[in-house]
Amino acid sequence: MKKETQIEVEQKLAEGRKKGEAELKEALTNLDKHRADTIKALDSQISALIRNMKRVCWPYYDPDFDSLTERINGPACIVTIDNESLEDCTIVKIDSINKQDLLLEVVQVLTDMNLTILKSYVSSDAGWYMDVFHLKDEFGSKITDQRIMNCIQQAIGANRDTALKSKARNSLESHPGRPKAIEMTGKDRPGLLSEISAALADLHCNIVEAHPWSHNARLACVAYISDQSMETPIEDHRLHAIEDHLTTVLRANTTWDENASQQEVKPAVIPMEKLGTMTNVERRLNQLMLSVRDFDGPSQALTANSITMGSDSDEDERKKASVSIESCNEKGYSIATIQCKDRRKLMFDTVCTLTDMQFVIFHASIDSRGGCGHQEYFIRHINGCVLNTESEKERVVKCLEAAMVRRVCEGVRLELCACNRAGLLSDITLVLRENSLAVVRADTVTHGEKAVNAFYVRDISGNNVDINFIKSMKREMGAIDLGVKDETTIIRPTSSGRSNFSIGYMLKSQIERFSHNFVAI
Repeated sequence: MKKETQIEVEQKLAEGRKKGEAELKEALTNLDKHRADTIKALDSQISALIRNMKRVCWPYYDPDFDSLTERINGPACIVTIDNESLEDCTIVKIDSINKQDLLLEVVQVLTDMNLTILKSYVSSDAGWYMDVFHLKDEFGSKITDQRIMNCIQQAIGANRDTALKSKARNSLESHPGRPKAIEMTGKDRPGLLSEISAALADLHCNIVEAHPWSHNARLACVAYISDQSMETPIEDHRLHAIEDHLTTVLRANTTWDENASQQEVKPAVIPMEKLGTMTNVERRLNQLMLSVRDFDGPSQALTANSITMGSDSDEDERKKASVSIESCNEKGYSIATIQCKDRRKLMFDTVCTLTDMQFVIFHASIDSRGGCGHQEYFIRHINGCVLNTESEKERVVKCLEAAMVRRVCEGVRLELCACNRAGLLSDITLVLRENSLAVVRADTVTHGEKAVNAFYVRDISGNNVDINFIKSMKREMGAIDLGVKDETTIIRPTSSGRSNFSIGYMLKSQIERFSHNFVAI
């Protein structure tokens, strides 16, 4: 047998290498083709799943936006406004790549525009956020104002980040000496707001805005303060001294075993781009109330008067008010169900609470038609766990109960409008305190040279406030304007036997002593 030469061996090796490279190239081509076919098949399957999910979760499904490629490469958020499908309300549909807390952002935007959410369906599983809102404007009608529609598109749609940055930049440019925002938490007591406002007046500070909430003997307050001249911003070192002094006022009647560490004053934790809207202040107030555990207390029974607004004949509504937690083991969710008489911003407050408790809302169904609020949330903890123990469920129930009632005030709403000046809030709250009226919630805002003050007050001894007494007090004030509004169920005549004339005259004379420049609202 002829022995192969080295040249022949090298030729055969070259041929074998060439053949192997050709086979490898063909295999790679086939693999690329198979990969492309697989991706196409997966795209088709995922799109079909999304369409099926939307048909289940979305009564008003829009089939024009169902391509996976379009979702990834297209706008991050699509907002569709439909004014044709329903006669009595406007439908807003949102389709977006999901991100944490997106539902809260959307609800907050709608709430900030004074829009009423009649109905809502939410689904944010599998990386997508899909939502439908049935909305009415602040007058109870369909949204016909094109400016409001544009605001919804801008605030929720693809340009929302640009809008926030622009708002923050404009705010900084228009208010170079903007007031400082501070927040206070602590144990509430009668006359505390009067003590705080008096302390700020003594420190030569002007209260530009103040928004205190009181619930279950806890206080949370966000305030904007400036130098008494209202022209010079407060420097940081002075702000620290103000915070220390106010903390001392908060802790005046507190011992360390009462958790005095929760009673403090510090700069408000509100992002710069979110300053200037009431819902952001209320968002922070909800957080502060949760942090001081206002859900712990004796008034959490949902049959209490504070849970409803209406007449005493609403006993059936009080019995219907409830919060329950169930388990959906098949899907791995906990289901939080809320049933109560509807009120403004109810969804905003409950979504705030679930978000602050570190829960992710995957699906939700909201229906507030007919004055009855029914909310159902499919939730998991941010770590992926559901509520397994009774103690976990009980805590969520108590926190949602607190969210339902902390905004509902036990008292009479008083509205005062006056020419703004340093110490005005201190003077007004002192008069209320000296006449045995405790402030349970307030919103004080200055507009140029005018200060608008709204107070919810109740009898300092815990008795119900007689609305007729307040109205007679208003009549006795004469030229001093005082608006009175009865908004709660607990305003009933009291048999305390107090002299309406003497207290009303005292209130009138004391306010006149402090200021003669009240004007009509």
